[in-house]
Amino acid sequence: MIRYLTAGESHGEALIGVVEGMPAKVPLTAEDINEHLARRWLGYGRGGRSKIENDKVHIYSGIRFSETLGSPISFRIDNGAYKKDRAGWPEKMAVDGDRGDVERVTMPRPGHADLAGMQKYEFDDIRPVIDRSSARETAMRVACCSVARQLLNAFGIHVGSHVTRIGEVGYDHPEEYLERRERLMKEGGAQAVYRAADESETRMLDPEMTERSIEHIEEAKAAKDSLGGAYEVIVTGVPVGLGSYVHWDRRLDGQLVQAICSIQAQKAAEVGDGFRNAARPGSKVHDPIVLDDDDDFARRTNHAGGIEGGTTNGMPVIVRGYMKPIPTLIKPLDSVDTATREPKPTRYERSDITSVPAASTVAEATVAYTIANALLEKFGGDSLPEIRRHIETHRAKTTD
Repeated sequence: MIRYLTAGESHGEALIGVVEGMPAKVPLTAEDINEHLARRWLGYGRGGRSKIENDKVHIYSGIRFSETLGSPISFRIDNGAYKKDRAGWPEKMAVDGDRGDVERVTMPRPGHADLAGMQKYEFDDIRPVIDRSSARETAMRVACCSVARQLLNAFGIHVGSHVTRIGEVGYDHPEEYLERRERLMKEGGAQAVYRAADESETRMLDPEMTERSIEHIEEAKAAKDSLGGAYEVIVTGVPVGLGSYVHWDRRLDGQLVQAICSIQAQKAAEVGDGFRNAARPGSKVHDPIVLDDDDDFARRTNHAGGIEGGTTNGMPVIVRGYMKPIPTLIKPLDSVDTATREPKPTRYERSDITSVPAASTVAEATVAYTIANALLEKFGGDSLPEIRRHIETHRAKTTD
């Protein structure tokens, strides 16, 4: 199984990542990863840090001649803020020495990990919590999960996403964008969806919705507020039988929801039309079973999001994530100074008005990682050719 670790702080020198368990002979270059690191900065409403960072991954191990070796892969992404910013980060985040006269941060921001993290680790300064809990960590997470994405690509399994809502502007039901999404998927699977979304400043598939969402972001900026939203992640080419119904922790839908909600500021997720299905009768929820043109089993609809009983059924996997508004606001919120216990308004730290478009690309990465592990659990193997043989044998048996 693939697993990864990220290390580093938002304003430290660099982010570090290690991916272990990747099979050998999977094509992988730094550019394969950098493509998705660049996409992570997409989106109207991003803050000043997008002008400082130029995320490029440096691979230290686990790759030879543009192929994985089966050994741990290690990466580094430098933090531009550490060197380019004039806020004294090398001193504030120094690894060696003592604190000296470095300022303590004692005003926790509502909605952040600040106060809970400070209490958990018994800090007298919130800075360590701010820097590790920051969504800056997702840069390395995208890098690590892009390795798993390469494994999926080798088997024609592709992951894409698009934004469905920013604040008050968005679709009320999937049917409103279903035709456009299905057309793109027929043209080129999930890749066609994310490439079309990337052309929009808010990663929306509808140009009119893009314009409305930009106006909404500008209104929130003028009000010194922030916006959340929603997005949809799609996986095409997924074989039948990933995941399992036999035990709770092997159910793939549960793993996918956890993958989405593990991302900073994501507060809910659904598989297929999960939220909407709760209010509908079963006759309008369950997907009728049919035979396709190749005489294979298929579903007439896909309200289940490609997963039934915790197991993939051959339809595209659909997962939606819901992001809360960014809690760092230009307009201060009420808080209490942890040093003096005095009620005070929060101070502003550089932030975005919204980062839903960026969150959707991070969600692609975490979903790719989850699907890749489900693929390895079923088909196994230490190298790409071995896994391919296992999949071909499986397909031959299921088509007899």
